[in-house]
Amino acid sequence: MTDSASPVKPARVLVTGADGTIGRPVVQALLTAGISVTALSTTWSAPSLADRVFTGDAADENLVRRAFKDADAVVHLAAIAHPGLGTAREVFVGNTSATFTVLDVAGELGVRRAVIASSINAFGVPFNRHDLTPAYYPLDELSPVAHDDAYSLSKWVDEQTGAWAYSRWGITVIALRFPLVRDLPELRAFAARLSQNPVEQARLAREGWAYLAMADAVDAVLRGLTRPVSGMHTLLLAAEDTIVGEPTDLLLDRFASASERRRNFPGRTAPIDTSAARRVLGWIPRHRLGDPSGPINATFLERPA
Repeated sequence: MTDSASPVKPARVLVTGADGTIGRPVVQALLTAGISVTALSTTWSAPSLADRVFTGDAADENLVRRAFKDADAVVHLAAIAHPGLGTAREVFVGNTSATFTVLDVAGELGVRRAVIASSINAFGVPFNRHDLTPAYYPLDELSPVAHDDAYSLSKWVDEQTGAWAYSRWGITVIALRFPLVRDLPELRAFAARLSQNPVEQARLAREGWAYLAMADAVDAVLRGLTRPVSGMHTLLLAAEDTIVGEPTDLLLDRFASASERRRNFPGRTAPIDTSAARRVLGWIPRHRLGDPSGPINATFLERPA
């Protein structure tokens, strides 16, 4: 659902997971935009730039309630970010309880806008131990689920919790399905390693060899906070090209020949459908890894605004 209301700039945003890979750039971008930030994280690798800082678990209801003081929006990034970073129970319960707590407390306190971090893994296939490929390409928000690990399942449940929060509290929730998100130098280095690793190329077929430059990820978060929309929206994000320096159709022939191909992918076009993010947020990825019709370049090119 969308509405015709004018964009609203929040005065203060609570950012959970504020010390994380995406959390720190989001805090910086909010401050640059003139928005006050309350930062929450379990640990800190360096002092936060936020003027209010809380240390602890986003599943701690009392802590979250205190952290929400004066906030009129939340960016929930706190999570155990990989199935190998804890037991299945720790990952699933930790992630889902934090998301439920943040959205439930937000609803009780009258906060009506939330951006939450989901994952391209939310449909389950990328981390599945069985010999699976996606049902079809391009991947989209309706890709059939096949959960086999606690992390992917937790992200899918988080999206359902977002729908619950909209129904229960009227919170507009934007769940962003992030792929690999890094700064440009890190993505450049990863692409170079990947070009020499066919086993990893095969594994990444399950997520369409997707990546996203940090600047585009942060842009999506800020649009999620301010765009004049309502409802619950799950949005898949990715750059316009893949992180592998070969034509996408050839990669699909090699690694996912059993999957339905709903269209062709000229050059290195990413087999990811980001049309929902474009429609709901007016978001367009502006960074890509070289020329999509040629080999990987040494530098990233920025698309003109």
